[in-house]
Amino acid sequence: MGLKAAKFGGSSLADGIQILKAKKIIEADDERRYIVVSAPGKRYSEDSKITDLLYLCKTHLEHNLPYEQVFQVICDRFMAIQMNLGVKTDLMKEFDIMSENLKAGASADYIASRGEYLTAMIVAELLGYAFVDTAGLVVFDKKGRFLADETNKLLGNELKKHKKAVLPGFYGTYPTGEIKTFSRGGSDISGAIVARAVQADVYENWTDVSGFLTADPRIVKDPKPIESLSYKELRELSYMGASVLHEDAIYPARVANIPINIRNTNKPEDPGTVITAEEVVHANRIVTGIAGSKGFTIIGIYKSNMNAERGFVRRIYGILEDYDVVIHHSPCGIDTVSVVVSEKNLNGRIDEIVSDIKNNLKPDAIDVSENISLIATVGCGMAKTRGVSAKLFTALAQAGVNIRMIDQGSSEMNIIIGVENEDFETSIKAIYGAFME
Repeated sequence: MGLKAAKFGGSSLADGIQILKAKKIIEADDERRYIVVSAPGKRYSEDSKITDLLYLCKTHLEHNLPYEQVFQVICDRFMAIQMNLGVKTDLMKEFDIMSENLKAGASADYIASRGEYLTAMIVAELLGYAFVDTAGLVVFDKKGRFLADETNKLLGNELKKHKKAVLPGFYGTYPTGEIKTFSRGGSDISGAIVARAVQADVYENWTDVSGFLTADPRIVKDPKPIESLSYKELRELSYMGASVLHEDAIYPARVANIPINIRNTNKPEDPGTVITAEEVVHANRIVTGIAGSKGFTIIGIYKSNMNAERGFVRRIYGILEDYDVVIHHSPCGIDTVSVVVSEKNLNGRIDEIVSDIKNNLKPDAIDVSENISLIATVGCGMAKTRGVSAKLFTALAQAGVNIRMIDQGSSEMNIIIGVENEDFETSIKAIYGAFME
């Protein structure tokens, strides 16, 4: 299939046993030449991720609490991995450097990045690949904005020097050289960035599931797997809670038109899910997948002749921007507009926001609906297919669900509904039953 860049997630590298599985996968295909790694994840449900422990060290220091016990747990995890794999990486030297930097007030980003850094060093030695640090190669501007083109050039030039290499995911650097991390799950982004830089024929993302499923298996029993989908469909599903792949990992691969293959480290024989730029409408598949999240608030604003008042919606958005609140959706009518926002993003400031809207826009009425869930039904096959909305709404009505909000994108490839949190699981089961069974 040609040159491959492969990223292995935290569950795939949680301990020596998992890392040996990854090694077997990498060595089974000589085209898997550029490997991006996460920090070790949980070994079992009650375990802690290395990244969480690293953040905890920093938090302890900031509150003048002893951090040594937590730091020792981190060191012990890596030492156990080293012993199980039989590699000779000088971890003690690295631990000393980390400890000194912690005491010297190193940033949380630096501390958190050390999980990927140490894992990459260990895996590189185990495979006999070059270790290439992403510091100075994955770059951000002074405001923390990722510089895609500069990174692509720097990484591409460096990786041309190495036939095979292992790189840490999750981080890069500011212009000052200080470490800057992506958001959590950012190793997915790093993998896509590397795939673009080496002009890979495919970007493999190895995790603990065999690709995307048509619905959450915690809600729907044995949902069907998705064999293939488009970048656009993936973006919609990821945004709405399908968390197999970080939503921002799509862009670098899409720009370079590189297919993404989601694979399972524990079941490498499974083909997984292939994501491509091409939108393929399957004859027997109208809906590709269903995804959703709880915890939203709808602010509904009514004002007579709103449509004639210039800048009305812009001023609503401006107020929310002042509070640093992201608008997820905004369905509207001739005299009404609603904004859907995350309750987490509100941080308990809903009364202040409503007060500002009343004072600045003088609406006739404001209605606030809390404890709302958003559910997206996504599929390229939905566009121009008759009866999709009728089928979806009928299924929800028959399940006794009251729909609080409806929004559909101009592409017609998704229908987003808002329901009460208590109806979330019922709604997903009803939609799945209508389109997938």
